[in-house]
Amino acid sequence: MRLATAARFVRQLAVPARPGAVSPPPGIYIRAAFFTTSTETRPGSPRSVSRSPIIGHVIRREKHSSSSNAPPARQIPIEMAYDVVEPSEYTAKGQSLVICHGLFGSKQNWRSLAKLFASKLGMPVYTLDLRNHGISPHAEPHTYSAMAQDIAHFLSKHNLQSGVNLMGHSMGGKAVMAFALNHSLNKPLRSLISVDMSPAIGKISPEFAAYTASMMDVEKARVKTKHEADAILKAVEPSLPTRQFLLTNTRQAHGADPHLVFRIPLQLLSDAIKHIGDFPYSPPPPVSPTSPIWDGPTLFLKGAQSKYINRKNIPVAEAFFPKMKLETLDTGHWVHAEKPNETVELVKRFVQAVDA
Repeated sequence: MRLATAARFVRQLAVPARPGAVSPPPGIYIRAAFFTTSTETRPGSPRSVSRSPIIGHVIRREKHSSSSNAPPARQIPIEMAYDVVEPSEYTAKGQSLVICHGLFGSKQNWRSLAKLFASKLGMPVYTLDLRNHGISPHAEPHTYSAMAQDIAHFLSKHNLQSGVNLMGHSMGGKAVMAFALNHSLNKPLRSLISVDMSPAIGKISPEFAAYTASMMDVEKARVKTKHEADAILKAVEPSLPTRQFLLTNTRQAHGADPHLVFRIPLQLLSDAIKHIGDFPYSPPPPVSPTSPIWDGPTLFLKGAQSKYINRKNIPVAEAFFPKMKLETLDTGHWVHAEKPNETVELVKRFVQAVDA
C-alpha cells in the first residue's frame, strides 16, 4: 500500500480553505467529541447545544508526552473519539453513515467528505478515530476483532440500533467487515462499504514497518519542527505528500524541552504491523462460526491502479458477502481522496438503492 497517491488529500488537510476545497453545504452542523480519562464537560458541549454552524465540543484529552511511555493496557472495547456532521434536512429517516479510516489515518482525514455525505444523503455522518489512532485511547490488542467490538460499543452508546451504513477504508475496511461478519454485533447494520480493501489475508507492504521505525527516530531526536522531522522521514520515504500525511500525527510535547512527538503509540503499532494483513475469519464454504457470511447489501469500491482488491481475492469477498457489488474508479488506493465527488456519488447511489 503506497501513500504517495494521497497528495491531493494531504494538501486538503494542510490547507482546509484552499481554492476549490469542498465547503460545508449551507445548514450543515458539526458536533465533535473527544475521549480520555477525564469526564470534564466544557461550556458549549452538546449538553447545551446552540443552533450555530459549530454546535460544540465535549473535550476529554488523553494526556501523554510520548508514544514511548508505559505500554498501553489491554482494553476491549474502548471509547472512540468521533465527529458527527448533521444535515440541515433529514431525508433518510432512521439512517446514519459511520466511517472508519485507514492505518496512520484519523477522523480528520474524512472531514470534508463527511460534510458532503451528510448533505447528499440527508443523514448524520459519524467519523471515528479507531483504537491507537487520532485522539482515541491507546490499547492492546490492535486487532480487527477488537476494532469490531469498539464499533459495536460506539453504536450502542450512541443509540444507533438500526439503519447503520458502515464504511471503512483500508485497515478500516477490514474492521467494518469483521464487524459485519460477527453475528453477535451486526444487528444495527443496514449496508456495508469497503473502500479498496478485501477480506483476504495478505502481507502488508514493507514500507509501513520502516515508517514506524522512522517516526520513532523522530521522537528520539527530540526535534522541534515538522521541517526537522520531515528530514528524518525522508530517509525512508521520498514522497513529500506521504511524509506530510504521516506528520499529521504529530503534536508538541510541552515542558522544559518542548519537542515533537507522535500522538499514536508507535511501539504498539510497530509490533502490530505484521498482523495488519490478517483477518479473523476464513472464507466459506462451509458456513460456520469461523467462516461466516453477511448476506446484506455490500459495496466494494476499488481503485483501478491498486492491487488491494484483485482477481484473486474478489472470490473471497464474494464468499463472505454473497450480495456484494463491485465498483471501480480510476485511482490508486486512496480512492476517496483522488475522486471525492465520484466516491460520494457511488456511495449515495448504493445506499439509496437499498430497500428501494
